[in-house]
Amino acid sequence: MCRHLAYVGPGEPLGRLLVDPAHSLHRQSWAPRRQRHGTVNADGFGVGWYAEGDPVPARYRRTGPVWGDQSFADLTRVVRSGALLAAVRDATLAGADGEAAAAPFTAGSWLFSHNGAVAGWPHSLSPLARTLPAADLLSMEARCDSALVWALVLNRLRGGDEEGQALADTVLDVAAAAPGSRLNLLLTDGETIAATAWGDTLWYLTGPGPRTVVASEPYDDDPRWQEVPDRTLLTASRTDVLLSPLKDIGAHPASAQNTSAASKEPRT
Repeated sequence: MCRHLAYVGPGEPLGRLLVDPAHSLHRQSWAPRRQRHGTVNADGFGVGWYAEGDPVPARYRRTGPVWGDQSFADLTRVVRSGALLAAVRDATLAGADGEAAAAPFTAGSWLFSHNGAVAGWPHSLSPLARTLPAADLLSMEARCDSALVWALVLNRLRGGDEEGQALADTVLDVAAAAPGSRLNLLLTDGETIAATAWGDTLWYLTGPGPRTVVASEPYDDDPRWQEVPDRTLLTASRTDVLLSPLKDIGAHPASAQNTSAASKEPRT
């Protein structure tokens, strides 16, 4: 499992969001309060952020635990941004692909993270992998489950889907192919945030002013934090947050196809 966080709002030092709070993402790397699976997120970390006037984000990623990286502390103290996505990683498979497997993943203006694990990886997603263009598979940054989930999301984004729709449909496809998967996805383009709660915790905080934080768990004890119900899609800007229940998996086409096949079995 992992912990992750996205922010859109006024420009702030990265450390004000990632290091300074009492229960910051930095602290969640060794002492998460609400993580349901795993206890330490020491298999890499990353942060992506946007500079004013540049839609393509910068990234800083490493393979080790965030608490052992002094450069990260310096970076977050002086770099300011009005939008970021950061994550600390607990690898599904220890040692898989190192830095390349650490979120955030990126393409164009997007930053992406996956908190969770795909059940039955990698065999369970072989049918979905075959739906991707060969060039997308060959250019994946890593061979982990999160990288393939990102490839599936990115394929939908490049096909014209809105960010929230791309996440929702990918979650439903993956959940149908690999029941029991945990699929908390987080995506930003520097202006908006889209996220799913599917199998682990997700919270959001708005204000004061035009700012929104979406995170695996609250980084402080501010009573304004709101928990996102499981199996929910969140879409947010600096001023608005919308929660939409994800369709029941039984109504999703991929699942309906499985149900149809099962109905052909002899009745007893």
